[in-house]
Amino acid sequence: MHILVVEDELDLNHIICNKLTKEGYNVDACFDGQAALDYLETASYDGAIMDIMIPKKDGMSVLKTIRAEGIQVPVLFLTAKSETQDIVRGLDAGASDYMTKPFEFSELLARLRVMLRTVHISNDSILNYGSLQIDTNNHRVVRDGVTVDLTVREYAILEYLVRNRNIVVTREQIRANIWSIDDDINSNVVDVYIRYLRRKIDDPFEEKLIHTIRGVGYRLEC
Repeated sequence: MHILVVEDELDLNHIICNKLTKEGYNVDACFDGQAALDYLETASYDGAIMDIMIPKKDGMSVLKTIRAEGIQVPVLFLTAKSETQDIVRGLDAGASDYMTKPFEFSELLARLRVMLRTVHISNDSILNYGSLQIDTNNHRVVRDGVTVDLTVREYAILEYLVRNRNIVVTREQIRANIWSIDDDINSNVVDVYIRYLRRKIDDPFEEKLIHTIRGVGYRLEC
């Protein structure tokens, strides 16, 4: 899961990022609203934790801007603004959740898990994993904001890997789920298509998502 942390207090920003990293999240950080907007407009995130009172562009303005642009990344406001009217304004603006400072990290992590789980359940046509986003309705694949053109078979394999992310899947499982039993295919067809996928999904990017588990199969992991 790819999370953006927007907090102008340097120490708190680092602490939140370290906690999230230890929990297995892939984390980006920034310290003002304009930078947050740049990140959200150019990369794909599963969620964002954002302060409201930040320099250059406040968190509420950032949220309203991305919602107007059709960017539906879930946002959890983490802020010292604790008045009821502030909470209502934040939620009405499109925030998925709202927490006030001071806070307990255990509650923040729990709320983040619920927010991400709810979004993935309610928006199952969009699969997000790290910097990868798949629109299953339109068979559209985007990584780091770049559209990736895949063949029908490449797309099917990638969607299968994303739906089984962090799990080792065997070549036999991939073959059984992607090809018909009547298809006349070579024994190494899965490896061939994984190579095709890597050229498009992994090679142009620094972080590699498709990992070979020697003697077993493959795992999608970031």
